[in-house]
Amino acid sequence: MSLFKSTLQRVFLITRRLAIALRSIARDCRQDRSVKSWPGSLIAWFSVMLRSAQPPLEFLMIADRFAPFEDLARLLIPHTHAEKIDGSHDTSHLLRVWNNVCAIRDHEGGDARVLIAATLLHDCVSVEKNSPFRSSASRLAAARATDLLTEMGWDEESIASVAHAIEAHSFSAQVTPLTLEAKILQDADRLDSLGMVGVARVFYVSGRMGRFLYDPADPHAAQRPYDDKDFAVDHFHTKLLHLADGFQTATGASLAKVRHERLKRYLEELMEEIGAPFT
Repeated sequence: MSLFKSTLQRVFLITRRLAIALRSIARDCRQDRSVKSWPGSLIAWFSVMLRSAQPPLEFLMIADRFAPFEDLARLLIPHTHAEKIDGSHDTSHLLRVWNNVCAIRDHEGGDARVLIAATLLHDCVSVEKNSPFRSSASRLAAARATDLLTEMGWDEESIASVAHAIEAHSFSAQVTPLTLEAKILQDADRLDSLGMVGVARVFYVSGRMGRFLYDPADPHAAQRPYDDKDFAVDHFHTKLLHLADGFQTATGASLAKVRHERLKRYLEELMEEIGAPFT
């Protein structure tokens, strides 16, 4: 019986995924007269799925992690990832941010429906860290979220709340969060750049960008300016060690303090191991 139920669920998810894709293709055909071939569009869509870092069905299966809003999660999950693969902004990142959102909301309050939509869609547009357009990523994601939620029939006030939270979450965009939900999402996302997860993510991104771990001639940057475009460890000083000072909620700030100390301990131990301890 459990096997039958599992198979039925998978068939249902495949059907829903295909329905969402067909609706999206139909919209593209209406908006872009150059799109003339439905078969060609379907092939392009399946190509994106094959290149996806997370298998779509397995990704959809995690909707239960967003209970009691799992139905909303299933509708939004197909739109959460940009086409370009980025392991620092993948499914696990969304789950960690959602866990952080819940931990903060338990003490601070906030509209859960707005928060889940903003969490799932906050990275739906990807711009590489080394791109000159990086600061526009959250604005582009907010615009895409606005289009999607409008199509889903959300009211204008809720859509605006989601869009503002997405736009304000980004460190590089420098947008001040004005609503409680925007403050919670910003804190939740920045928590994922602190602690041991923050360490893992910075070295992952630096590896993708082809950067060195540190400058062996001057690991503390005593005789040079910090340069996180070339050295991963410098990013601790240019950004990560400053994040804990800018949290928006009391709960977020409390969680950030713990993770900030972990960052400091990691950096101290790393410097000791490479023969350049802090003095």
